[in-house]
This record gives sequence, C-alpha cells and structure tokens, in this order.
Amino acid sequence: MSRTILIVLSEFGYWGEELVGPLTAFDKQGYQSVIATPTGKRAHALPPSLDPGYVDPPLGRSVTTPEVAVEARRVDESNRLDDPLSLADWIPERPYNSADGYLRKVEAYYRELGRVADDIARYDALVIVGGSGPIVDLANNGRVHDLVLAFVRADKPILAECYGIACLAFARDWEDRASILWGKHVTGHCKEYDYKDGTGFFGVDFNMGPPPYPLEYILRDATGPDGRYHGNVGKETSVIVDYPFVTARSTPDSYPAGAKLVEVLESGLRRYGW
Repeated sequence: MSRTILIVLSEFGYWGEELVGPLTAFDKQGYQSVIATPTGKRAHALPPSLDPGYVDPPLGRSVTTPEVAVEARRVDESNRLDDPLSLADWIPERPYNSADGYLRKVEAYYRELGRVADDIARYDALVIVGGSGPIVDLANNGRVHDLVLAFVRADKPILAECYGIACLAFARDWEDRASILWGKHVTGHCKEYDYKDGTGFFGVDFNMGPPPYPLEYILRDATGPDGRYHGNVGKETSVIVDYPFVTARSTPDSYPAGAKLVEVLESGLRRYGW
C-alpha cells in the first residue's frame, strides 16, 4: 500500500542521521516523503552530524558512523530537500486578541484550520526531525503546533525525535491548554546527554552554550502522573511507541524509530518500549 509521510525540518539545522534513519525505512517500504519547513527555506544538516570524527561531548565518542555520514551527506546534497512546503504559506497564524477586527480574524483562522484538516488527508503520518535547529523555529511555532494537533485529531501517527519532541509537549488546544502527552509514555533527550556548551545552529554564528531548556523536565511534567518519561540512560537506544506518538531519544534511535513507525502503519503497533 502506497503511503505518504510529511517530514518537518528546521531551517536552523537538522541532525543528519535523524532524517536519514526514518527516510531509509520509508524508502524501503516504498513510501513517498514530502518535506516541509517553517517558511519554505531549504533545510540543511548540522555540519557535526556529517562528520564521523566529531566527538559528542556528553557521550565522549563519535555518534556518526562513516557509513551514516556518507548517506546523510548524500541526502543533504541531493534535490530531495529542494522546494519544501512552507508551513507559513499553508497554515494560518492565530491573530492577537488585540488585533483590529479580532472576531472576524479569528473566525477566518478557524476556517483555514478546517482546510488544513482536510489537506492532511493525503498524509499517513507526520515526522518531526531533531537536532538543535528545532529549538529555534519548531518548538514554540504555533503553526507547527496546529499541524501536530490536526494529526492528533485525525488519529494519525506522529514520530518526533530528540529536540523535535518539544513540539509535542507544547502543542496544546487553546481552550484547555492541556498537554497532548498527558498520560502518555515518551522518551526524549535526557539531562545526562545534554550539552554543557556548544549548542549550535546552521546558518548563524551563534553558540547557545547549553540548550535553553532541559527537555527531560518538560516531558516529565507534560506526561503527568498517569504517563511517564523514559530516559533509558545507559541503554544504547530508546524508542517509545504510545499511539499516536512514536518518540526517539537521540541520534542512535533514528533508524529503529523509522522502523517502528512503519510497524505502526503496516501492523497496527500501538505500544512498544516500556
């Protein structure tokens, strides 16, 4: 069965393996992959993610094999990432309450969201690729949140990796502000694996130092007393399936996460990893 996957990439840099892992699983299955970015600019891999000699500071070792580096560079330099969909052109922006004619504008906003709900009928799943870039332009992006909510309401699976998982924690209905992860089991970048210094981005000369927020703490709070965050520190991989969410902790989890999303779509997998 032919399926189409929507893949969202940051314009400030994605981690190479975190795109290549799922993409390899989708290509093998014969799926079509459609790329989207916040404003339609072409996404690029973070340079360290293409370098097998780069040593990840928290782990004290390289996290990119020579084979993955070659494949990630091949994808990054191909035309597969050219001409991405623009979320800014597709998904409406919620107006400020202080805007002139607010009532009419918010009515128009909800009408457009209804069209987005119709548009996503062509997609079978959503993927939010990780890396440090999502910290900048995906995590607190209202359009990304509305896209996530549209997939949740349509009961379609969502795979999020590394710092891309913040989008799930922050995507909330404006009526009750409740986390969509409440009561769910998830994984994500744990404190032990966070940088103390050197969080960088593509296209800007800026070293943030440590990440601006500890994703683990956000996920622990977002899942609530009936859900749970799983760091799986010390285990080489950490992938959790709690439908409709597939979450992957970090780089080594990219290939198994892609395979698990295929299993969700083809075999009806609903729970895995805890």
